[in-house]
Amino acid sequence: MTELKNDRLLRALQRQPVDQTPVWMMRQAGRYLPEYRATRAKAGSFMDLCRNPELACEVTLQPLARFPLDAAILFSDILTIPDAMGLGLYFTEGEGPRFKEPLRDAAAIERIGLPDPEQDLGYVMEAVRLIRRELAGQVPLIGFSGSPWTLATYMIEGGSSKNFALSKGMLFENPALLHRLLDKLAAAVTLYLNAQIAAGAQSVMIFDTWGGVLSPRDYELFSLAYMRQIISGLTRVHEGRKVPVTLFTKNGGQWLHQMAESGADALGVDWTTDLADARIAVQDRVALQGNIDPCILYASPQRIREEVANVLNSYGSAPGHVFNLGHGIHPNVNPDHAATLIEAVHQLSRPYHAGE
Repeated sequence: MTELKNDRLLRALQRQPVDQTPVWMMRQAGRYLPEYRATRAKAGSFMDLCRNPELACEVTLQPLARFPLDAAILFSDILTIPDAMGLGLYFTEGEGPRFKEPLRDAAAIERIGLPDPEQDLGYVMEAVRLIRRELAGQVPLIGFSGSPWTLATYMIEGGSSKNFALSKGMLFENPALLHRLLDKLAAAVTLYLNAQIAAGAQSVMIFDTWGGVLSPRDYELFSLAYMRQIISGLTRVHEGRKVPVTLFTKNGGQWLHQMAESGADALGVDWTTDLADARIAVQDRVALQGNIDPCILYASPQRIREEVANVLNSYGSAPGHVFNLGHGIHPNVNPDHAATLIEAVHQLSRPYHAGE
């Protein structure tokens, strides 16, 4: 086992002292980087890039060559599980992900089985192993999956949606059928994340991108309950150290108290919730990740530093903060602005950790 040279992220996720606030960015390997665009063109398509372990490793490491980030995150997509279930994932320019075989009835849902992570999703596991080897202990590697509810919306709608009419239609009209699908997805996600951990992921994250479109009752029943189920089934210690789990529900700030009881070590927070309020909601039971508005990266370097200072001040001097964007970095951001943000986090956060 290679010794980890920089374990700030893993320590912060467990609310342990660090010398400065760790920082990484959702979608840090992406279209804002010219080197990513070059590799993407070489791959031929987005999914061809995801399915090529060598190229997935290459783009995972690209932001670390540019910036002193405190973590790498596996380059993949949340829809790999539905794709492995045989729904026929494809991407169209300007429309995003689509499925050839959406799930619209009981027969379709009964037909899908649980993918074998090492067989049906072996390209992901091979990428994890390759990235860990190439990182050589530089920083920890984060693995991830979509949440059952979020995956279900894509599978039922056949792609992205604005009003989730088909997914919510099933929720209201045939909740037992939706629960059947969510049960399968929770089992699949648990297998998938445990396989990533076994392959070398040192922390994992559950992206509940569309949990925030639900009512409080339905969020509890159809999203959070299944994320709790996953967390309870995850490998929590591997290679002699704890594997922290982060749960992120976009637009879910009103449910942070319930999320803090999920068994997760950390919660992602988007920019619609102040970190000071989030700390009160979770009563320092879990770490918090976030939460600067990604659009700050369109602003001047001075303004970026000011906003970084505001976010750090909002969280305060206690341990347990991982600095991140409130969602993914936008494709047309200037990489120099990302560099400004990362440098500002490291520099401006040190006084908050002086007494730890």
